[in-house]
Amino acid sequence: MSKKNENLVIENVFTPVEYDPQYILQVNALKKYFPIKDGIVAKTVGYVRAVDNVTFNLKRGTTMGLVGESGCGKTTAGRTILRLYPEKTGGQVLFNGKEVYDLSSKELREIRTKMQIIFQDPFSSLSPRMPVGEIIGEAVREHNLVPKAEYNDYIDNVMENCGLQHYHKARYPHEFSGGQRQRICIARALALNPEFVVCDEPVSALDVSIQAQIINLLNDLQDKYKLTYLFISHDLSVVEHISDAVGVMYLGNLVEYGDTEDIFKNPLHPYTKALFSAIPIPDPTIKMERIVLEGSIPSPANPPSGCKFHTRCKSATERCKTEVPVQKEMEPGHYVVCHLYDE
Repeated sequence: MSKKNENLVIENVFTPVEYDPQYILQVNALKKYFPIKDGIVAKTVGYVRAVDNVTFNLKRGTTMGLVGESGCGKTTAGRTILRLYPEKTGGQVLFNGKEVYDLSSKELREIRTKMQIIFQDPFSSLSPRMPVGEIIGEAVREHNLVPKAEYNDYIDNVMENCGLQHYHKARYPHEFSGGQRQRICIARALALNPEFVVCDEPVSALDVSIQAQIINLLNDLQDKYKLTYLFISHDLSVVEHISDAVGVMYLGNLVEYGDTEDIFKNPLHPYTKALFSAIPIPDPTIKMERIVLEGSIPSPANPPSGCKFHTRCKSATERCKTEVPVQKEMEPGHYVVCHLYDE
């Protein structure tokens, strides 16, 4: 095999994990690569490593924040977990102990109601040709979740729980504000009575005052329905407020993971420290010690060897340039992927 073709070999070597009932979601060494096509015959010449060996567990009824720069793979990770792509490249995604990518079409249809997503842009994710009542109730009718006689009352109740009025059912998405549209998206997800919801930057397109209302709504719904969230965001202040645990992604890898309090009080990875140094503090007497990352993010199609962050890390050593770091537990539940903490 030529050296050029050797680079295209995808390794899918990992140690399978067993189901632990305390976790609704167990992600183990998850990979999602997108092929790069070239030439007349569209030959695969490389891969974009959007998600590369991500591992974490999510406890029932809690919220995990997933943060990182734009393009780091947060959204792709969320969509891969939900099996919105036909296949994953490697690893495990266990939802209630079942491998999501091993489910048959019938089993997948049954589990779809338990796994939902709230998209970033509420306007583009809503059909402009359907009234709000149909948007929220379409999947409810498709999955036969409630008897026909109870359908209208059920939709009214879902809308009321999300801060919408029953007379909004006949209106169309363009007649609502941005905050109201996001409430419609939340109602659409909630209508299927899910257990797990991926919130893909649900407040980034909204005004700050409206963001607070949506965050409070998500918290209230979580308490009421015992929901579990994977909250994807680049706003660290929002993540600190809503999350029980936080994962920090860089170029497809999860570089640090732990309880929110531990991560924010004691960030370990140099990338996490740089991100947190950019959080504005509303106190003019406190002088910010901003850590400025030099250079640009490497291409996920051609990532650096060794630690992917070494090209921008001031603490990088020669070892970082050649050897890939492994995940280490520095304190109970607090994991980091960095050579600086090797014993």
